[in-house]
Amino acid sequence: MTANGSPPSRYASPPCLAGEVAPDYFDSLAVDPQQAVDVARWRRSERAARLEARAALSVTDRQSLAIAVATSLDAVLARLFPVCRDLVISGYWPIKSELDLRPWMIRLAEKGARLALPVVETPKAPLVFRPWSPGAAMERGHWNIPVPATRETILPDIALAPLVGWDREGYRLGYGGGYFDRTLAAAKRRPFAIGVGLQSAQLATIFPQPHDIRLDAIVTEAGLQWSAS
Repeated sequence: MTANGSPPSRYASPPCLAGEVAPDYFDSLAVDPQQAVDVARWRRSERAARLEARAALSVTDRQSLAIAVATSLDAVLARLFPVCRDLVISGYWPIKSELDLRPWMIRLAEKGARLALPVVETPKAPLVFRPWSPGAAMERGHWNIPVPATRETILPDIALAPLVGWDREGYRLGYGGGYFDRTLAAAKRRPFAIGVGLQSAQLATIFPQPHDIRLDAIVTEAGLQWSAS
């Protein structure tokens, strides 16, 4: 129970939204509230710096980096998932100068994989995944990100998570909404989660908090950088 007598939320908001979090949210068995607030402040600063650096890259550079990341992903999948036919692979619709991996996804579909995109159907709740294919009808979703217009959902076998930052313990610095962590925590059948991003976004640590969930792998243009196996 929390200090005000209400039950704790199952899916905690991340510390990078500390301004929206009640003081009694923080787990006394893990970190003290001030430490969590300090981490939140540090993450906001690092997130802004990493996003600014990525946005400064030219379109040509981002295209080249996306091709290199796709090559790295091919190598990882060849080792861990040598047969992609009928695998459900969730990617992402690129925003905020993210690397565009949609051409790579389309090539997987040509090999028999089934594609999906993550969707925020309920704010501050786990993501759902809707099937997607090139040319599919789209609509504006949360944050105006295009999402498949269908209401059908699908469970991914592999889910890509775009990285703002990352460390060599398998942790991801994202945009601060906590959606991906909530999704992994709630999953009845957890997908193999691969963080994808830039080698230059590496951090010594993200100072993981109790709700942060390790990825299964981290891939950059330089190849596989971390794996849980």
